Amino acid sequence: MSTAVDDDLWSAIGDPTRRRMLDLLLTEGSGTATSLSEHLPVTRQAVAKHLAVLDRAGLVHAHSAGREKQFHVDEAQLARAVAQLTDVGNTWDARLRRIKHIAETIEKTIEKNG
Repeated sequence: MSTAVDDDLWSAIGDPTRRRMLDLLLTEGSGTATSLSEHLPVTRQAVAKHLAVLDRAGLVHAHSAGREKQFHVDEAQLARAVAQLTDVGNTWDARLRRIKHIAETIEKTIEKNG
């Protein structure tokens, strides 16, 4: 793997509610805890806690908008997550090709000797 996996980043992304929040923020361009909670089956307070996790992971950033914070996705950090996921997928593809080759070799040996 050429890109180191960031466990904090993947822990943040691992939660389905936070993934849905990222989707909403990407679709809308930005949002507040209140606006996001209108689209999610959790309270505004729960959304605020999820946003704090995403913020600590660097996936979202906030700026003040009146009494609330307006959040937007950090596209560079999201691209970093995509690169990590691609690397993990490529690593597993290579492992599965090796397993397939070993299984085929064993099968040929059994057919030859069997």
